[in-house]
Amino acid sequence: MIRSDEFYMHRALDQAHLAMAAGEVPVGAVVVDAEGEIVGAGHNAPLSSCDPSGHAEVRALRDAGQRLGNYRLEGCTLYVTLEPCMMCTGTMVHARIQRLVYAAAEPRAGMVESKANLLAQPWFNHHIDVTGGVLAAQASKLLKQFFADKR
Repeated sequence: MIRSDEFYMHRALDQAHLAMAAGEVPVGAVVVDAEGEIVGAGHNAPLSSCDPSGHAEVRALRDAGQRLGNYRLEGCTLYVTLEPCMMCTGTMVHARIQRLVYAAAEPRAGMVESKANLLAQPWFNHHIDVTGGVLAAQASKLLKQFFADKR
């Protein structure tokens, strides 16, 4: 059953809360297939995994690929609580994600709309539809709370 973007973003926010509880920057992501099933989930864990690629998006895409038995995730949508960076944007293109939905903009390193629009470049052999700003206030509040607590 396909549900609203808000429903799936709440699941991504659940993942962000897991990251925050683990002392990681609270970013979460889920991958949803064409039938509306969540087939992958992940939250930021570069610190605990000692992995520079341990971003929520990459972890959710890996989880989906393993569950589906294919790294090509055609027809899937990635929901993430923060606008993706360059690494995550490239990973989405390679995975052939159909759609990206993100919550908060990332003005310092966002590569979908804030700093650059990598997904609109003509050299990519795959196009991803983008929707930004879904539950942005909730995602931003969580990030601000995390960094305020660190100070």
